[in-house]
Amino acid sequence: MTTLLVIAKEPVPGRVKTRLTPPCTPRQAARLAEAALADTLHTALASAADRCVLVLDGAPGPWLPTGVEVVPQETGGLDRRIAGAFARCAGPALLIGMDTPQITPGLLEPALDPGAYGPGSAWFGPAADGGFWALGLCDPDPALLLGVPMSTPTTGAVQRSRLTAAGLAVRDLPVLRDVDTARDASLAAAEAPGGQFAFAVRELATAGVL
Repeated sequence: MTTLLVIAKEPVPGRVKTRLTPPCTPRQAARLAEAALADTLHTALASAADRCVLVLDGAPGPWLPTGVEVVPQETGGLDRRIAGAFARCAGPALLIGMDTPQITPGLLEPALDPGAYGPGSAWFGPAADGGFWALGLCDPDPALLLGVPMSTPTTGAVQRSRLTAAGLAVRDLPVLRDVDTARDASLAAAEAPGGQFAFAVRELATAGVL
């Protein structure tokens, strides 16, 4: 059984997408974050995962679709919170975040296929900013995450090196762009024009914000 983990923050103004303010207000940035999270969760449910779990910092809201389990995040740095998410899984698990609303079930499929995880295997989805947007582990060992410096231009390289140093056979997913800036938001919306995120971006663009 393969678990798809989505690690995310509750979309509260002032706590999410702070790099979008300006040009957005905190409320507008939270609106984009909520739309991104909703799209991500709907994609997760439409994927081939046997189980979808939202690892949440905060409380669920009306954006949460039926069929997604919710568990709280661990405390501490992002490396510890990601490690804690994997620690909840007894079998293969793929973790993604809420910053890539342009993902599709097809994009996730290689890392969720029944034959995707042999002994000592891993999947890695690099992000264009030097981080990573997806991490899949056959044996979800939290030690593979602890101590990796997060939110730096070398986070992805360090994390991937940690996997290979542990002797894992790492296969790569495509490079994706995280939504951190207004330009990122516009580009991600163009890649998935039918989603809630794209609709929210168009609303803000029409209002002259983006």
